[in-house]
Amino acid sequence: MKRLEGKITLVTGAARGIGAAISQAFIDEGAFVYLTDINDELGIETAKRLGASTEYIHLDVREESDWIAVTKMIGEKHGRLDVLVNNAGITGFEAGDLTHDPENASLEAWRDVHRTNLDGVFLGCKYAIKSMRNGMSGSIINISSRSDLVGIPGAAAYASSKAAVRNHTKTVALYCADQGLNVRCNSIHPAAILTPMWEPMLGTGPDREVNMAQIVSDTPLRRFGLPEEVSAVAVLLASDEAAYMTGSELNIDGGILAGSAASPKVE
Repeated sequence: MKRLEGKITLVTGAARGIGAAISQAFIDEGAFVYLTDINDELGIETAKRLGASTEYIHLDVREESDWIAVTKMIGEKHGRLDVLVNNAGITGFEAGDLTHDPENASLEAWRDVHRTNLDGVFLGCKYAIKSMRNGMSGSIINISSRSDLVGIPGAAAYASSKAAVRNHTKTVALYCADQGLNVRCNSIHPAAILTPMWEPMLGTGPDREVNMAQIVSDTPLRRFGLPEEVSAVAVLLASDEAAYMTGSELNIDGGILAGSAASPKVE
């Protein structure tokens, strides 16, 4: 028996990167995955690559009407939703706006980041709980960030939104327990994971390895994490093996939050 055999799952922001890796891992463990994104062309391409155990659906996590339509369709088709991964998120830098410090960031830019990263998670949790009531059980997995635990001077909105995701995860976990639902909610907190979002900063020339080393120089393990390493944790949280885990946060950061980035010396 595979670890997610027969589970109906939904992953947001799944066209590439961590979302695509989680979708692949879920399929490998026997789940059916509704792969969702706003990049329809890439999403359809990814779904085709992943095979028959997935279906692509357009889902803008910022739009409540999209959540209503998608969860209604899944309910009518399967009668339940077993696992939701709230993965969709933005840094705010995607459109070329690099001003995200707390003094100079625009209110519009602040709101845009929160609308995707926080409102999207709020709506995902809201409609997942409603969908999971049918089976009285389920797993909600929110992808937060290492940035939710530390200040990021140049990315104020991103850090704030991810901190809110961390807190809301615990609120959802407690609410579901109070409701007598076996619906668990946990968060994953990646640091530097080697996904396409890093490519513009890394480059493809001879300096690529130097750039990579510089970015992870404060990471005790001295390397980027891999999407597959995040997806392995998502599989655990989605599976019945984690039945007693709710309101928990799991860091995947190469040891950054363990303390000092410097390797301890033996004296």
